[in-house]
Amino acid sequence: MMNIVSTASDLTQDFKTGYMTLTSPRSMFVSQVIGTAMGCIVSPCVFWLFYKAYDTLGHQGSEYPAPYAIVFRNFAILGVEGFSALPQHCLTFCFVFFVASMVINGIRDAVGKKWNRFIPIPMAMAIPFYIGGSFAIDVCVGSLMLYVWRRMNKAKADAYGSAIASGLICGDGIWTLPNSILALARVKPPICMKFLSRATDARVDAFLQSIKM
Repeated sequence: MMNIVSTASDLTQDFKTGYMTLTSPRSMFVSQVIGTAMGCIVSPCVFWLFYKAYDTLGHQGSEYPAPYAIVFRNFAILGVEGFSALPQHCLTFCFVFFVASMVINGIRDAVGKKWNRFIPIPMAMAIPFYIGGSFAIDVCVGSLMLYVWRRMNKAKADAYGSAIASGLICGDGIWTLPNSILALARVKPPICMKFLSRATDARVDAFLQSIKM
């Protein structure tokens, strides 16, 4: 049911965009039918490629943890077992942060455009809790780059910012396919980078020194 509602919502948004851009509704509908048919073929193939290429697909802490799969799995468990399946104090946290989110959004609307940009958006704060902190770091770096660009040349930043964002999103999304093919072929990267704590780094250095001796 959630997938059906989500698809209907996306379709409505697409038709709204088509209406605003004076696009033919018939062309929009035909495009949606073609896209849906292609998705029925492409999606299973892409899943098979990822499933074969990555042994840890869907595992917590892996390169592709599949956060939505974890969310829907927990929804199913909650629907079968009820609230007793939740961790202790989980509902309390949910209610507290639900009220806090309503309050923060109310404050954002009350202070006006001059000050609400300094108040964080609760939904944006919630995203890293689903897909990990690495995404938040990427967003922070991109936001800082756009902020500096706007300070230097606001007109060009506003004109070309969306195009650059689209290119980055498209390039990163397309790269996952050749990356999966390389992983499926068991191609190992020539260089590996990893950031460790000082204590862990000291243990690694000691281990390497013991191997050399």
